[in-house]
Amino acid sequence: MPLLQTPAYKPPLPFKIGHFQTIFPRFFRKIPLPPIVKRRITTPDGDFLDVDWHLAGSSRLAVISHGLEGNSRRVYMLGMARALVLAGWDCIAYNFRGCSEEMNRAATMYHSGLTSDLDTVVKYGLETGHYKEVALVGFSMGGNQTLKYLGENPESIPQQIKRAVCISVPCNLAASSAMLIKNSNRIYTKYFLHSLKQKIRLKHEQFPTLYPVKNLDRIKTLTEFDNTYTAPIHGFKDAMDYYDRSSCTQFLSNIKTPTLILNSKDDPFLDDSCYPTSEAIANSNVFLQIPLYGGHVGFAQWPMETQFWSEKRAIRFLNT
Repeated sequence: MPLLQTPAYKPPLPFKIGHFQTIFPRFFRKIPLPPIVKRRITTPDGDFLDVDWHLAGSSRLAVISHGLEGNSRRVYMLGMARALVLAGWDCIAYNFRGCSEEMNRAATMYHSGLTSDLDTVVKYGLETGHYKEVALVGFSMGGNQTLKYLGENPESIPQQIKRAVCISVPCNLAASSAMLIKNSNRIYTKYFLHSLKQKIRLKHEQFPTLYPVKNLDRIKTLTEFDNTYTAPIHGFKDAMDYYDRSSCTQFLSNIKTPTLILNSKDDPFLDDSCYPTSEAIANSNVFLQIPLYGGHVGFAQWPMETQFWSEKRAIRFLNT
């Protein structure tokens, strides 16, 4: 039964507070930007993806996916890349469409159920001919994409993919969206919407009919945003259809790659349905660990410059 209880994560105060875990590292963890090789990948539909290579001179490659409105230079991405390089992995940290320094060209952007771009990045790495083994690491939305990718058509993924780690995953997107409507989570909703609305204005300049901005300032929740933009632009009937078809839980039973899911019990973004215990019990390839603490993409250690618990845990799983 792959429901993991150890090793336990026991942070010092005040890191036993989920909101503190979620917010504090974002602003106060500092990781110097390491030597990075920047590349631009052309996608099959003629768009592009910007990626950062972190090189250790290895025959093993890790592909790291960020969360909603993140990017390859977020501190949690850099922290994981640093840990992986020190553990003997080359890394590609990639930016979702529209999340690098330049807006993407295509009419579509990114969303929680988009897996084709992850496949493009993996195959781009494998085309170098250097890698015999690939691991996937996904945070939050990137974790949902990774789990869906591994389970929606497991026979078609490259055979070099051997393991995966997914952290702070909103496995039930509708439930997670409802959690963000709560007053206690309003700060996160405002943060995401501020960034998303800026991108809609940029996309409006490219595609004014597809991205109307007349009522943009009236949108107050992520569900409203997804109803107005994400769903219709990417072929879904509405936000609920988008959430239902994109949530990774329904794909977990098909995963054939050993995969670790780390979702903390105090994650303010997740409700009970985001902890797929029955799916982990039923599938020997899905390992679920639910630490009491960690917040959303937190799992901090003190001092902040050290490796975080989630990074050590990911390395232990990938190297075992």
